[in-house]
Amino acid sequence: MFLTMRRQVLLFLSALCLSCALGQVSYSVPEEMTKGSVVGNIAHDLGLDLKRLKSGKARVYTGASVEYIGLNKDRGVLLIQERIDREALCGETTPCALHFQLILENPMELFRVTVEITDINDNTPSFTNAEKRFEISESAVIGSKFVLEKAFDSDIGMNGLQQYSLSPTDNFVLKLENQADGTKKVEMVLQKPLDREKQEHISLLLTAVDGGEPQMSGTMQIFVSVLDVNDNAPTFAKPLYRAKILENSPKGTSVTTVSASDKDIGSNREVSYLISSSKRLISELFKIDSKSGEIILVGEIDYEKAKNYQIDIEVVDSGGLSDSTKVIVDVIDINDNNPDINIISKSDSISEDSPPNTVIALLSVNDPDSENNGEVECNIDPNIPFKIQTTLNGFYTLVTELDREVASQYNVTVTCSDEGVPSLSSSVTLTLQISDVNDNAPVFERSSYEAYIVENNTPGLSIFTVRARDADWNQNARVSYILEDSSVNGVPVSSYVSVSADSGVIHAVRSFDYEQIKDFHFRVKAQDGGSPPLSSNVSVKIMIQDQNDNPPQVLYPVQTGGSLVAEMVPRSADVGYLVTKVVAVDVDSGQNAWLSYKLQKATDRALFEVGLQNGEIRTIRQVTDKDAVKQRLTVIVEDNGQPSRSATVIVNVAVADSFPEVLSEFTDFPHDKEYNDNLTFYLVLALAVVSFLFITCLVVIISVKIYRWRQSRVLYHSSLPVIPYYPPRYSDTLGTGTLPHVYNYEVCRTTDSRRSDCKFGGAGSQNVLIMDPSSTGTMQRMQSEKSILDEPDSPLEVGPNVVISV
Repeated sequence: MFLTMRRQVLLFLSALCLSCALGQVSYSVPEEMTKGSVVGNIAHDLGLDLKRLKSGKARVYTGASVEYIGLNKDRGVLLIQERIDREALCGETTPCALHFQLILENPMELFRVTVEITDINDNTPSFTNAEKRFEISESAVIGSKFVLEKAFDSDIGMNGLQQYSLSPTDNFVLKLENQADGTKKVEMVLQKPLDREKQEHISLLLTAVDGGEPQMSGTMQIFVSVLDVNDNAPTFAKPLYRAKILENSPKGTSVTTVSASDKDIGSNREVSYLISSSKRLISELFKIDSKSGEIILVGEIDYEKAKNYQIDIEVVDSGGLSDSTKVIVDVIDINDNNPDINIISKSDSISEDSPPNTVIALLSVNDPDSENNGEVECNIDPNIPFKIQTTLNGFYTLVTELDREVASQYNVTVTCSDEGVPSLSSSVTLTLQISDVNDNAPVFERSSYEAYIVENNTPGLSIFTVRARDADWNQNARVSYILEDSSVNGVPVSSYVSVSADSGVIHAVRSFDYEQIKDFHFRVKAQDGGSPPLSSNVSVKIMIQDQNDNPPQVLYPVQTGGSLVAEMVPRSADVGYLVTKVVAVDVDSGQNAWLSYKLQKATDRALFEVGLQNGEIRTIRQVTDKDAVKQRLTVIVEDNGQPSRSATVIVNVAVADSFPEVLSEFTDFPHDKEYNDNLTFYLVLALAVVSFLFITCLVVIISVKIYRWRQSRVLYHSSLPVIPYYPPRYSDTLGTGTLPHVYNYEVCRTTDSRRSDCKFGGAGSQNVLIMDPSSTGTMQRMQSEKSILDEPDSPLEVGPNVVISV
């Protein structure tokens, strides 16, 4: 075996010199060689020095998942790395060869290497079925042919299947017929008439023998059952059928239809079709309708795996007579494979002042499709300073055309497209870094930002993200975000928002209230990591969005507990009479503040209605004498928020023409009690007591005033010195003392009297009722006396004046 290998290697030595000159070398080795076996001295055959192999980091590139051939750089030889099975690697393809490349660097060199794998006799001929059964009529004529199953041998050449033998040969002999594909058609021919009465069953042995050393064989047992009558075998219309089918055709596609005829009649004329190919692959891909002879695709076919299939079809009639034909199915290629791009070698970075045509990457491109579908052309973006060049078939180099250009990096996308219809393409992107200096400041994506956040948010909520980009590279392009110091309504902006230094995400520090703050501004600075660092800033505006968190507030009518407030409607009121208007506000904004008014309850719903938008309460029919005097309306005010909020207000309405009628009817209205006669008595009594007290107080005040005035006149004419004294003012407000309104007191004392003079000053309000019997004259006298009192040299204090604020 090894002598054969050496002999084959010597046959190629005459062509090695020419191969080395072209960067190619070929070897031939038998299959099943042990690991570590020497394939050839690649260094010697290529004229390379062993030092060059080491310094150039020589390596073998196969582009396949399994590397059968390896390189020993110390010896400069190619070695077997994995067991090579020619049948598993190539199948029936001849010649079987491994193609790979030897790659050197510094400088980069590429050599093609081809290793042909020769066959050895390591496979035994075998039949798919261990036995074959025939049912043959005794009337079968001499020369009748019976197609036998062919044996399968994975080996090729002399090691493959060579001949068949049949034993015994009393009734049948073996006939072999060469076919176009190089195989042999095996038929069993009747040479002596059968006699069922003498011999009903015949057993034969078919032996297949190859031509290897040592010779190997396989057998199949043939059983023949002799039948009566049927004396005509079916015959195909053609000895050879051809068909075409597109690869990737769906299962169930009809390939072609074969047809055979039989001269017999009746049941002996009925025929059935079957596939008799010995290859298992055929039965997995195709099936035939036994009645119609239609061949149907049942598997998946791929042009890249097999370009054609040969199907042996057998037709058998009911008597067991048969005929055979061959169907050749040609697979039509479609463009179903994208170009496969592999990066053999590439540089990760390059100086910006690198000379033109510097190689930065070596690519291998392959498309397994055929003809135009497999023709590939590679291109890159013409706007970048690179170009792609083809070297050997299927190999490309990417070179630079930089002319001291300054850039942080280039993403070079190589796109390879085939010439199929439609064209398929693949792409690969190479990233190349360029030496950088920090000469670019970060730039924000926008000149300013606006963001919205709904009020009542959770502290820590992410509002939005600011982003800045830096045209530099690496550390010089690493951007950090900083919140610039500023204040919002006198409060540092950092108590409102914060910014993530790494991501630029802006978070809310507190929960916002739209009713307190509607928007605010601040600035964010983006700073790179260069030395010295460069920065830029951007203005950010945050706008608070309103939420329906406030119910409507009713301004009118005012609801006071225990008070009697009623709107009067005369009985003569017409339809549409405006009774009153409910006024409400909502501190929210937008649709959250859109208010609608509805009448929820009413004493008489047929009498009143409420305007949906304006809150006006109007009559919707003519008021009659039958309508009750007391009418109570409940109005609900709703906003338009989601969910809606509401408030209710009660409106008392009196249907009457006079106040006494209202008083008599509405005394217990606010509390919805029955009319009480005792309450009227108490009201009249209280009114009389108040009137009496008022008249008494008025008389006392006038008397005191006259008395004080006379005393002041006496003091005025005396020669006693008067020292004015102005004590502080005192006030009593509603809810803190016994007086229902504000009263001011001013107390003065004279030097000759221990009696205190009291002066009741004017109230702070403009709504003042002057209670003075002398009317205008008294008021003028009070003003004149006040002017005398205000003089610092006034010898006496003016008498008391009384002002009651109502």
